[in-house]
Amino acid sequence: MNRLSHLESIIESARGGFYQIGKALGEVCDNRLYRQLFFNSFDTYLKNRWDMARSQAYRLIEAARVIDNLSPIGDTLPENEAQLRPLTQLAPMDQRRIWQAFLSTGLELKACNIRRFVAEATSGPKAVNNRIELISAGYKQAVMAMLAQIRLARQDGWVNTSREAGIFWLRIMKDKICEKG
Repeated sequence: MNRLSHLESIIESARGGFYQIGKALGEVCDNRLYRQLFFNSFDTYLKNRWDMARSQAYRLIEAARVIDNLSPIGDTLPENEAQLRPLTQLAPMDQRRIWQAFLSTGLELKACNIRRFVAEATSGPKAVNNRIELISAGYKQAVMAMLAQIRLARQDGWVNTSREAGIFWLRIMKDKICEKG
């Protein structure tokens, strides 16, 4: 009962954030600790003890598992459960590979950017290795320089380079990439 009380204090405080709550709920579920409070199922425990839907609990549990998987490969980790959601559907090695590829783009750490990146990286018959990681050093250097310029333009409030000019040149680049021949 002592371990359950400790885990429930983590869940109740919510000060630990989504990761600690997900870890605590995962342990309660995996070890069936809810039975110590005479609940017959984890779902009943969630509803009666925390007024939490099963889907929300499992999202938090899966998010914590993805954080555990990603933490050994770097310092930059998703900051909330919504950012992790697209990665939960992937195998652990794919989570790591796609996360590293996402970080290398320099895109802002936002759930919509991560969701879009994961969708593009996993769509179609070609794998991430063929679609994202196949890039020459020169091309990658040029893209990284362009992303650095975009960051600088955003920081100066688009004073020296207008947002419209940035979008215009991105369209020109997209047209050139998509051009046949």
